[in-house]
Amino acid sequence: MMNREIRLTSQIAAVPGPEHFTVAETQIDGEVVVRTDYLGLAATYLELMRPDCGLPIPAWRPGHRVGVLAVGTVLRSASPDLKEGDLVQSMSGWSTHSAGPAASYVKLDPDAYPDPSYYLAQGPTAYYGIAEVAKVGQGDIVFVSGAAGGVGSLAGQIARDLGARKVIGSAGSQAKADYLVDELGFDAAFDYHHDPLAALKELAPEGITVFFDTVGGALYDAALQVAAPGARFALCGSLSTQLGGASDRFPEPDRAAAQAKQVGLLPFSCHHTPEQVSAWHHHFRTSLEQGRFVYPRTVIETGIDGVPGAFLSMLRGDHRGNVSVRLT
Repeated sequence: MMNREIRLTSQIAAVPGPEHFTVAETQIDGEVVVRTDYLGLAATYLELMRPDCGLPIPAWRPGHRVGVLAVGTVLRSASPDLKEGDLVQSMSGWSTHSAGPAASYVKLDPDAYPDPSYYLAQGPTAYYGIAEVAKVGQGDIVFVSGAAGGVGSLAGQIARDLGARKVIGSAGSQAKADYLVDELGFDAAFDYHHDPLAALKELAPEGITVFFDTVGGALYDAALQVAAPGARFALCGSLSTQLGGASDRFPEPDRAAAQAKQVGLLPFSCHHTPEQVSAWHHHFRTSLEQGRFVYPRTVIETGIDGVPGAFLSMLRGDHRGNVSVRLT
């Protein structure tokens, strides 16, 4: 079977561009052959393309296929566990087809969600960070940075579902801030370009008890200044510094200031166990069925050649919510 895939031409030291990607053709075969229907996109992928990757997993090297999560349809199977037409998820990345042992694919329920792109939501990170790391509960005042992105847009809604008294979000424009309130049910939101500290003092005069951080930088500093004693900070990412060197991309938080305010700093990984993924899907399906949840998403339809462009547009902040590609 002929397969076309996206490979890294060189590791990305500064700003990513189309020149960092190329399309390659390969012949594939295996116990199971799958046509890729949907591909996941996430800001984390950029870190895996860095020569000084700061994640605890191997970085992608030049010549490697890039991408992680994919959902597709079984075309051929020699395994009793999968049959032609089954919907499956894999870690096969940005390719038109994949092949391998049946054990490398997870069979999915095609009727669980309105369409297969729902399986590519960044919900496991949002749910684990809010429910298990920050342990949001009744009465919490929660601030979510990067709240219009794939993780943050889910984290704020999960916090509300778990009983938070107030959920505040920050986003990169007033239009996105309005979207958080009007469509996703946040209690308040603001454009972080305009004095985040003043915005937080106005919106949370009593102080925040939980901070779910995907951005870092000035938003972390502002959150720390308005944190109530004993607040929990679930540290998920640092998008504000994603184009710097390794030490800039993962700045050391001000632990002395946090300790002085009895703030718990709780960094956590975005790589999840099957139990964490299962917990997310149970919450997700239940919340959708009960009408308590909006799934913010953008599905870009393109051929495999257009996937790098879709990824770069996501990094620029051109889209809201979870971004995925439907291969045409």
